[in-house]
Amino acid sequence: MATTTRVPFVSATTSFHNQCHKFCLVAKSITLPVSSSSLKLCCSSSYSSSLLSLSTQKNLKGVKRVGNRSSVVVVAMAESSKSTVLVTGAAGRTGQIVYQKLKERSEEYVARGLVRTEESKQKIGAADGVFIGDIRDTESLVPAIQGIDALIILTSAVPLMKPGFDPTAGKRPEFYFDDGAYPEQVDWIGQKNQIDAAKAAGVKQIVLVGSMGGTDLNHPLNSLGDGNILVWKRKAEQYLADSGIPYTIIRAGGLQDKEGGIRELVIGKDDELLKTDIRTIARPDVAEVCIQALNFEEAQFKAFDLASKPEGTGSPTKDFKALFSQITTRF
Repeated sequence: MATTTRVPFVSATTSFHNQCHKFCLVAKSITLPVSSSSLKLCCSSSYSSSLLSLSTQKNLKGVKRVGNRSSVVVVAMAESSKSTVLVTGAAGRTGQIVYQKLKERSEEYVARGLVRTEESKQKIGAADGVFIGDIRDTESLVPAIQGIDALIILTSAVPLMKPGFDPTAGKRPEFYFDDGAYPEQVDWIGQKNQIDAAKAAGVKQIVLVGSMGGTDLNHPLNSLGDGNILVWKRKAEQYLADSGIPYTIIRAGGLQDKEGGIRELVIGKDDELLKTDIRTIARPDVAEVCIQALNFEEAQFKAFDLASKPEGTGSPTKDFKALFSQITTRF
């Protein structure tokens, strides 16, 4: 009769730092440590029924017999070994990209999305994992946040251009915010509500996407619709940093609707990049950094500015651990 050992079951595609460890039974004959993304248990057929206890079976995806041998190979890539990640603002231009990237990496993540309306839910596929809620109402967030491992916050107030603007008149356009959708309500109260709900649910990490420019009260973005949007964003960032939850605060440069993965990413702090020519970044690159931040301890308890060099300058960023290791600022 084979003897067994209890070992942590870890997916090889996810960094060890934030992986939720599960214990599985492994035959002594298997070389340890286990490094494959799927775990195989080999044992005699007479012992297989006792090996697969009810508590183990409920996490297994399938059992199959190999060849004519009396051994059973159990593929134990359990759903519980994946990280469940909620993206709020999932119908936004950057939020959609993050949500889709998570869906494409279904071997590592269970993707959830939070949107405001049924129309937005339909927009991103109307999947069962897409919830409708109002970030200004904490109670409406509970169903989406309950049971998640990580939260990626991509909600933001959106200034609207006043009608009647004539670009030929030589004047600048004027902006406004809808009632109830001012930065104070969305970027401060709404994000605070998300952080509070996540903390109550025991979420392991929060990634918050903000914007560069928050050190300058006179930044032009603050004047849009008299909303002081960067002021309220900064206030929410500070609240997150003080929450005690492992966090990553990404202050993105000017967002561009361009292809991602083809530029060298640049880390900065305290809006220093705004004094250079490196001040923009493609949305897919921001989305990728959001997801990669879940995989490395080097990204936790960090806040940083993020932009990219022009295409064709430098080398496309592939080593995200090295990128996050450059960060020295907690806020």
